[in-house]
Amino acid sequence: MLLPFFQGFGVSGGLIVAIGAQNAYVLSQSMRRNHHLAVAGICILCEILLIGTGVAGVGTAVSANPVLLRMATWGGAAFLLWYGFGSLRSAFRGGSLATGAHQDKTLKAAIAGALAVTLLNPHAYLDTVVLLGGISGGYEGPGRYAFGAGAFTASLVWFLSLTLFGRVLAPIFKRPQAWRILDTFVGFTMWAIAATLIMD
Repeated sequence: MLLPFFQGFGVSGGLIVAIGAQNAYVLSQSMRRNHHLAVAGICILCEILLIGTGVAGVGTAVSANPVLLRMATWGGAAFLLWYGFGSLRSAFRGGSLATGAHQDKTLKAAIAGALAVTLLNPHAYLDTVVLLGGISGGYEGPGRYAFGAGAFTASLVWFLSLTLFGRVLAPIFKRPQAWRILDTFVGFTMWAIAATLIMD
């Protein structure tokens, strides 16, 4: 049960820490202490729903069909290899996280912003429902749900970290060197998980 949990944690963690609008939004609200707990709660709730849908829906369908299972395994491994390559390329180029563009003041506006950057992003569905759901189908019974629990835990840890330590993390995330280190770590982690999927 521990192996699928940590694989789920690793895959989800690698996907979610990439530079993007959602992370910038959560971090900016945290820096301003602008309904930051509500924003994090919305993002976490959306992750629960999307990952749960993928594991229970797509994962169940994949695990019941040997052809789909093989396709999901090789497709997931290929995606992780490609994603890892992209992370390493990003580490080589460098990047930074801009957090100055989001200045919502009311609770309603902050929640609407969190929903927009989460649910209007096509990659959110590809990463959670399709990719995580498909990979989870490679585990039997409780292992599939352990994978989903690991994926959700990674999202929980990440959003809570951004929210609770936003003012401390913001100066770090604005430095290209910090993202180079993080992207390098993510890239090799993705490759390692892809290798375990292929070997299994």
